[in-house]
This record gives sequence, structure tokens and C-alpha cells, in this order.
Amino acid sequence: MTSDTPAKRRLRVFSRGRKAPSRARRRFGAAVRMLAALALAGGIYTAFAPGAFAEDNRQLSAAALEGKQLFDNSCISCHGRDAQGVDDKGPSLIGVGAASVEFQVGTGRMPMVRQEAQAEQKKPQFDETQTKQLAQYIQELGGGPQIPQGELVENLESNPEALARGGELFRVNCTSCHGFGGGGGALSSGKFAPALHDATPEQIYAAMLTGPQNMPVFGDNQLTPDEKREIITYITLQLQQDRDPGGLFNLGRYGPSTEGVAVFLVGITLLVFTALWIAGKS
Repeated sequence: MTSDTPAKRRLRVFSRGRKAPSRARRRFGAAVRMLAALALAGGIYTAFAPGAFAEDNRQLSAAALEGKQLFDNSCISCHGRDAQGVDDKGPSLIGVGAASVEFQVGTGRMPMVRQEAQAEQKKPQFDETQTKQLAQYIQELGGGPQIPQGELVENLESNPEALARGGELFRVNCTSCHGFGGGGGALSSGKFAPALHDATPEQIYAAMLTGPQNMPVFGDNQLTPDEKREIITYITLQLQQDRDPGGLFNLGRYGPSTEGVAVFLVGITLLVFTALWIAGKS
């Protein structure tokens, strides 16, 4: 049996210390490797992920530059620099698209006079050219839905069934809020669905794309572009030209129910007086 001298014990301790790193060193090495992996992942994401915010050095078109000037003079106090939004004042406009701007600004709902349950339609503060410039600026900042180019009302000579299909789609998707005659209606919490009598085809298409206020968004998966055009055709050619869907008389433009009640009451009254007249003559 060999003796375990102090020198040999010190040699074994020294050898173990060189071979096995201490617990602190292992933890430090793991932390360094984790930080390196996170930095690598963040770099890859920054390089390849789509931008979620406006870029300061973005090259804008001439129309967008004009829109930016209008935005900085009239909209920046609520929607913030580069349309990033301001807490408790206005939401971010990145990603809302030109369609939303053309609807909100073109109908006078924006700029709002004060915070209310719903932005009401009023006389626009910007003309059509200025509205399109603002819309182009927001579109180039963050993209989003756009109103398609071309005619939005179907030609009934080439598509004679568009009016009938548009009426069916309108009754299924729109009448619960806007009424059968497009006269609008009350909603909860002081909100309401506006009347459609003065809405332009562009405004109707933009509203379906963007879903302003309480209105749901009708994307192309819910209503195809052709179906949107058929609804617009029905609204513009049927409801906006005083062709009341309920009958001959405009009784609130709520459809056949009010006219049916009116005809019944008038008819019963006439029958009662006719019966009394006949009885008095006999």
C-alpha cells in the first residue's frame, strides 16, 4: 500500500482543478452562449422580418410628400409623428391603407371636432385632391387596403343580373344595420349605422374594406370584389334613385313591413266607413 503524502494530495487537487471547470465558470459560459444566440436570432429577425413601423428615410412620391405636409399641419397632433399614434388622442395609422383615409377624410369624419361615441359625417375639410394626397402618404408609410381603380358600378347591359345579386347580398349582409331601404339605424352605446343615400361608390367600397366604427370588415374572403361591386350597383341604382324596395310609397324606407301595416290600416278604415255608409243607405 502506497502512502498518500501531502504532496500527492495537492497534485491530485491541482489536476482535478485543471480538468473540470468550476460551477461559476460553467454558468458564465452558458450565459455567454445564450446571449450570443439571442443576438444572432435578433439580427436575423431584423434583417428579414417585414417592417412594422414607418421608416424615417423612406423615399416618398410627390403626391405622398404633399400629403405629408398636410398631415403635419392638420393630423400630427392626434396621430403623432409619422402616423405612429398618440395615447388617448388618436390611433396609429400604419397599415390602415389609403382606403381608410379616403373614407374618413372624404366624408368629413376626420379630423374629429371632439371625442364622441362615433365620428359623424360632416363637410370635408380637404378637397378630393388633398384627400388622395393624404391617402397616398399613409399608404406609402405602412401599406394597407386600397380602393381599386376602374368603375365600381356594374354595367347592367353587360351584366343584367348584377342588380338582383347585389340586392340579395345587401339584404343578407347590410340590412341588419343599414335597413332595407338604406336609411340607417341605431346601434348600442350611442352609435348608429349611417344612411347610404348620399354615399359615393368609392366611399361604400372603402367602408366595406376597412370596417369603420362598428361596421365589420368585408375582406375579399367574405365578399369578392365582384360581389362588392354588385352591392354598390344595388345601392346606387336602386336605393339612391328613390326606387323604394317596399312598394310605391316612401314610409320611412324600412321595407315592406311599414307599408303593409299602412295599407292594412287604411284598407280596414275604408271598409268600415263603406259598411256604415251602406248600412245608412239601406
